[in-house]
Amino acid sequence: MTRTQASGLELLLEIGTEELPAQFMPPALSTLGERAGQLLKAARLAHGTVKTMGTPRRLTLWVRGVAEHQESVATEAMGPSKSVGFDAQGQPTKAAIGFAASQGVDVKALVARTMPKGEYLFAVKRDAGRKTTLLLPALLAELAGSLTFPKAMKWNDTGARFARPVRWLLALYGGKPVRFQFAGLTAGDATYGHRFLSAGRPLRVKDCRSYEASLEKAGVIVDPDKRRALIASQMNRIAAHKKGRVHEDEALLEQAVFSVEMPQVLIGAFKTQHLALPKDVLMTSMKEHQGYFSLLNKDGGLLPYFVAVVNMRGGEATIRAGNERVLAARLADARFFFDEDRKVRLESRVEKLKGVTFHQKLGTLHQKAGRMMALSAKLADSLGDLDALEHCRQAAKLCKADLVTGMVGEFPTLQGVMGREYALHDREPKEVADAIAEHYLPRFAEDTIPPSLAGKVLSLADRLDTLAAFFAVGLVPSGSQDPFALRRHAYAVVRILVEGTLSLSLNAAILDAVRLLKEQGIPVDDKAPAELQRFLGERLRHYCQEVTKLRGDVVDAVLSKWQYGEFDPRDLVARAKALHAFAGRPEFQTLVTAFKRAENITKAQEDEGVNQALFQDPVEASLYAALLAAETVVPGLIENRKYEDALGALVALKAPVDAFFVGVMVMVDEEAVRRNRLSLLVRVRNLFRQYADLSKIVQ
Repeated sequence: MTRTQASGLELLLEIGTEELPAQFMPPALSTLGERAGQLLKAARLAHGTVKTMGTPRRLTLWVRGVAEHQESVATEAMGPSKSVGFDAQGQPTKAAIGFAASQGVDVKALVARTMPKGEYLFAVKRDAGRKTTLLLPALLAELAGSLTFPKAMKWNDTGARFARPVRWLLALYGGKPVRFQFAGLTAGDATYGHRFLSAGRPLRVKDCRSYEASLEKAGVIVDPDKRRALIASQMNRIAAHKKGRVHEDEALLEQAVFSVEMPQVLIGAFKTQHLALPKDVLMTSMKEHQGYFSLLNKDGGLLPYFVAVVNMRGGEATIRAGNERVLAARLADARFFFDEDRKVRLESRVEKLKGVTFHQKLGTLHQKAGRMMALSAKLADSLGDLDALEHCRQAAKLCKADLVTGMVGEFPTLQGVMGREYALHDREPKEVADAIAEHYLPRFAEDTIPPSLAGKVLSLADRLDTLAAFFAVGLVPSGSQDPFALRRHAYAVVRILVEGTLSLSLNAAILDAVRLLKEQGIPVDDKAPAELQRFLGERLRHYCQEVTKLRGDVVDAVLSKWQYGEFDPRDLVARAKALHAFAGRPEFQTLVTAFKRAENITKAQEDEGVNQALFQDPVEASLYAALLAAETVVPGLIENRKYEDALGALVALKAPVDAFFVGVMVMVDEEAVRRNRLSLLVRVRNLFRQYADLSKIVQ
């Protein structure tokens, strides 16, 4: 009996399968550990650490210190009052007898508790719990059956579903087998080694230590962290021998870790003539077709070698030769596509986009490219960079043309990359070629934004057109459903504008994108522009809180500003940062209080003009003078993005606003005076709103 902690025994579970896809493994192991913890908790079984391990042929769970007995628990149920449950002689009535029977306790076991409304009867039930050995068979069967996969299958008449057929089950608790059943199999104490490096006989184990040791002797390293370290060390040794380094690719490394049980790293070579192909073509061909790692020199150039991780030991020469033969054919195909594609100019391929559907409700990619040309030119003009305008227009025309090339048809991940290569071959300006490649950036949340201005403009045009198009026809994200990655596109728009330091009115850009859709005859929902603006506002809010770590109420205050003016993400983030910093100063609460007093009394009021002749108290004139002074400086400070100075100027209004509220009553009977005082406060409110809606601030 194996005790891993003073209070419990070790639990070991292995689900043996046919080879699982590598991409299924990490989420499956994560779910296995989480679900095991949930089931043990629900069963009231205390336990220690939970660890999962796995290879393509097995999912393994190891839990330390699982208690030998359920935790006891007491439950209470309240019944009738004591006066109703027992008569004057202390005998139970039908009410007490019926309540006790319904709870499964003897009427004599009922206890009286004093409650706010008097004494009431309670049935107290104590569950001492059961032994863990009695609970585990059902618990482990439920655990195995609860695992889900992107694709599952049935392979026998039990109805069990799993990613691949289950071939054996191992379950030990305290060194003894747990005989549960799943998928027509009964769990035992045996596992199986490597498909080719072991004799294929069952390996009997008694605990996790003997389990790992027996498997390693049988050609299986079950711990993925150990396989990862072994692969990395072998790669580094091989790369050093060739005076190079392995290109870092975490996704490819994880694929290798979960594709093998006993990793062996081999290096192979390809003909140096293939180095004439673009680096990205070679690396993509090696990675996507064969799962090979690329070898780079100290300057980042590609060496004529590849690194493969295989699931065998021995026979290196034969395996290497086979891999080199397969790769040679793949690279010859890539060379053919590259040569054939360059026979046709990118510009000549644009017409073929008429045959490629963007979306059934939104026309073709040729139509989208036309909208992008117009929108990118408009954006470049709005940003005040006329030099980039023609480059943006030409890049927009060509940026989707590589989608109809042979190379991108074979390797879709090279879209944009090949567009750049072919544009340079066609002697397009470098700015145009770079923009074609960059307009797909950022590809994911943490990816880099386009470095060039033309790339930024083209990426914005592409994403704003996509967002406007799908919102126009009502295909918007709902809950966790976002099939067209619109949240990613909106977040990219925010990042490009903020991190690229571009000031752009998204209000106008959205309307331009919608107008271009209408000009092509695409129906547009009237609510689409406002809904898209709110959607982008949510992405900006997320960026401010998660990336720049600004206070939520400060962000809301600044984001409310676009309801009264331009929606410029770069400007709004800068305002929010200044306001966030200002919030730590003593005068910040003073500023908020002054605004809220003016805001609360003028919610539905508009400025009808201030007439000094209607002033009846000096405090009105004082506030008006202070307001005029602030109105002469605050807008200019905001326009010049001197936000700290603008906030300081607004703080100066606090004293005259307070004096105004103390000295006069706003809502007087005399209508002209009342309306004049309200208009004065509206002017104060509107001046504050030029910066932010401070009513959102939590005091």
